Amino acid sequence: MTALNTKHYESKQSCSQTNAMGTSKLNLKKLTEALLVSTVVGAFSVTAQAEDKAADSTTAAQSVATTNSEAATAQAPISARESSNGIITLVNDTPILKSDLATAVASAQMRIQAIGQPVPSAQRLQSEVLNSLILRELQLDMVQRAGIRPSPDAVNESLARLAQAQGLTSLSELQQTLDAKQPGRYAAVRAQVIEEESLKALQKSQVSNRVRITEHDIDAFLASPEAQKLQSTEYRTIHIRIPFSDDYNRITESEKNTAMQIAQQTQELLKTTNDAQAVLTQLSSGIAKNYVAPVQGGDMGYHPASGLPTDIARQITPLEIGQVTAPQITPEGIDVVKLVDKRNSDNMIIPQWKVRHILVKTDERNSDALVEQRVNDLYEQLRRDADFAALAATYSDDPGSAGRGGDLDWVTEGQMVPEFEEMMKRTPEGDFSTPFKSQFGWHILKVEGVREKDVSDTVKRNLAREALFQRLAPQAQEDWLQELRANAYVEIFN
Repeated sequence: MTALNTKHYESKQSCSQTNAMGTSKLNLKKLTEALLVSTVVGAFSVTAQAEDKAADSTTAAQSVATTNSEAATAQAPISARESSNGIITLVNDTPILKSDLATAVASAQMRIQAIGQPVPSAQRLQSEVLNSLILRELQLDMVQRAGIRPSPDAVNESLARLAQAQGLTSLSELQQTLDAKQPGRYAAVRAQVIEEESLKALQKSQVSNRVRITEHDIDAFLASPEAQKLQSTEYRTIHIRIPFSDDYNRITESEKNTAMQIAQQTQELLKTTNDAQAVLTQLSSGIAKNYVAPVQGGDMGYHPASGLPTDIARQITPLEIGQVTAPQITPEGIDVVKLVDKRNSDNMIIPQWKVRHILVKTDERNSDALVEQRVNDLYEQLRRDADFAALAATYSDDPGSAGRGGDLDWVTEGQMVPEFEEMMKRTPEGDFSTPFKSQFGWHILKVEGVREKDVSDTVKRNLAREALFQRLAPQAQEDWLQELRANAYVEIFN
């Protein structure tokens, strides 16, 4: 599974954000918050070329920060001449340094310029960035006091996406690669991932606690004219991205031309097949072999048009099944999308599999070779008629299912990672699979039943619930952050 190919279509956020900012008024507050509270995936490159670019970007950021600081001294309420100890703000007991603010302002300024928007005044930019830094510190303090820790699976999944984005196949390989560049670097990256996942967990908890959606609310919504706006058609897409090494406006003409050549070949390959992995493999071993970054993407499964990035939805909705879009240039890369199938949720009959599984995780203490040996031993026991549920309860590293004998209940297409789904579909009912590997470790699965289920009503109610949540969540989050700020001790040194 590559960087774009995830259960929740993670490319949606970056693509739709770029599109919205390109067509509407810049939301500076959201931009600075996104910059300051972001995941580490993609932020740490493991190629020498990316290291050089990162160094160049750091030098540029420092230069912009210096220029911005000098310009802000005369007009902003917070200047570079304040407080001799370098503290610009005290948030409860935590200081924010002038250097922290300067770096964050420079990053925000460069990002705004990269997406083609006019940079706001130094005073406004500095004020918004400082507010975002303050809110981040308050949230981190709340995380620490509440003892919030993300699940190991969430952390490993984020690290696995980072590894895959760099063309690596395991966390062990990621650790070796990062630590070879700089001893202790993997531990630093992992700590950053834990921090970001903790913030996500905090925000999700706080917003969810404030947004109450009852079954009566859903019934009322479905009976309203607004419910007609719910997209009843779902689209199955293959989305391939040829990523840029930097923002489009800063890369060389040579890289632009190479990326377009790869995109055009991608378009031709997708016209002949629905096997996304085969396309990625052919590209990576051919025209994209020496490209600056791994080609990303895969089969994204079924999504309503409202659940797709705006620019992608606009391209695929008029397509016939089997058609492929022209290469679409974005600031992050060139996208090529194929419409594989579409279905109507008013009458949605889907296949489901009743599955158990055994998971043996690969981590820092258990090498891939050791884990493969352990899972093969379990496989041999199953071949000698060992009870699958008993082995799962004893040996599986999946805390969510081990206590139930590995039972995952009924599984639907698109719910599991591609490696798992592919093996699940190939395994006959009543039989168990051979050992196979995913980003989480090594698995053995057993298919206990297969059925077709009408999920039309469930899909409609979930769409209604999501529509109501999306309507209420922004205000709930804004209210929470305002309360958090109002109840904190914040001193800005003037």
